[in-house]
Amino acid sequence: MTMDTHTLLKPDATKPSASGPGACHMSRREFLFAAGTTSVMMVSAGPGLAQIPAMVATYPKKLVARLSDLKQDRPIDFQYPDKGEYSESMIVKLGVEGGGGIGPNRDVVAFNYFCTHQGGDMTGSYKGDTKSLGACPLHLSTYDLTRHGILISGQAYQSLPQVLLELNGNDVFAVAVFGLIYGRFDNLQG
Repeated sequence: MTMDTHTLLKPDATKPSASGPGACHMSRREFLFAAGTTSVMMVSAGPGLAQIPAMVATYPKKLVARLSDLKQDRPIDFQYPDKGEYSESMIVKLGVEGGGGIGPNRDVVAFNYFCTHQGGDMTGSYKGDTKSLGACPLHLSTYDLTRHGILISGQAYQSLPQVLLELNGNDVFAVAVFGLIYGRFDNLQG
């Protein structure tokens, strides 16, 4: 038995049909089958059907510290990716391996200072004993810097934006931001 797309989208004639505003004319099963069939047809059509250009963000490369100047659990502040609002960040040598860490022990990481919940400024709230940033002064969100800035506790629902680092000899460069900086729709808004 073969069916065309038009047949798939028709409601089943053996079922009573609802009418009026908000009425469902297709069962969930029929919808899922139709959506799956449409997806297979789109993929089968190949790349020529819809070509959407990818947008590539080009972050500036900025020298933020010298590896030899970093002392364990003593953050150094810097601004990245620009000097705009909410760009204050920190780089810290954790003393333990951190997600995205660089250096011989993969323990040097950098993060934006602003809570992802409501933009509370967490400057100066790094805790070396727990390798965390926070608690945010607004709603007490706290972030684990060893695990890519994932939320430990509080009201936030996104990880802290991590500044991606690159090591060139003794020089540590900020090269990108993983996650959206609070208060911005685009990290590179200028």
